[in-house]
Amino acid sequence: MAAAMFENDGFEVLEAATADEAIHVLEMRKDMALVFTDVEMPGNMDGLRLMSVIRERWPPVKLIVTSGRFRVTDNQFPSDVAFFSKPYDPGKILSQARVLLS
Repeated sequence: MAAAMFENDGFEVLEAATADEAIHVLEMRKDMALVFTDVEMPGNMDGLRLMSVIRERWPPVKLIVTSGRFRVTDNQFPSDVAFFSKPYDPGKILSQARVLLS
């Protein structure tokens, strides 16, 4: 669903089922500008750890994080990371993606 949302808005989308796959994509594609991830992911790394790895290894990559269970408190995420609780408004996600990439 999220991939289609971005594709329908004109974004090129590469999907990864796990954080390890996402890291592999980032290692292979130097042109990645934005990662949209859920906090809860299958595999040995969740979306929060993925966010930390991306911040350490690819600081210019923009991040949008979402979750249906996780709630954000002030200063829990870096100021340049956008967080959206589920259910989210697709229009707001896409708008934030455009802002982050501008």
